[in-house]
Amino acid sequence: MSEMLELICDALEPLGPVTARRMFGGHGLFIDGLMFGLVADDVLYLKVDSINWPHYEAADLPRFTYQRQGKTIALSYAEAPAECLEDSEVALSWAGAALAAAMRNRKPSSSKPR
Repeated sequence: MSEMLELICDALEPLGPVTARRMFGGHGLFIDGLMFGLVADDVLYLKVDSINWPHYEAADLPRFTYQRQGKTIALSYAEAPAECLEDSEVALSWAGAALAAAMRNRKPSSSKPR
């Protein structure tokens, strides 16, 4: 794990136990198995939905995109403000909103009662 990734995980620890798993050429950030962020090319991206996206849009922060079969794919993650890497209170505020977005968009359990 890179030093930057460790710093991000440590800074967000007050939200819950943060784990990082390799994915998308970077690392997904999880709390209780729920992905709320990712770090790719030393950039922090946080989960967005219709509730918190306007804050990212107002700050002119781009969505996370990648190329697949010649097409640009945009995921529901957007670049975190630079202040998140400088101020732990700002990071917790934005990451907390991302965690809330991940909770709102959680897929219902597919387990069926017996």
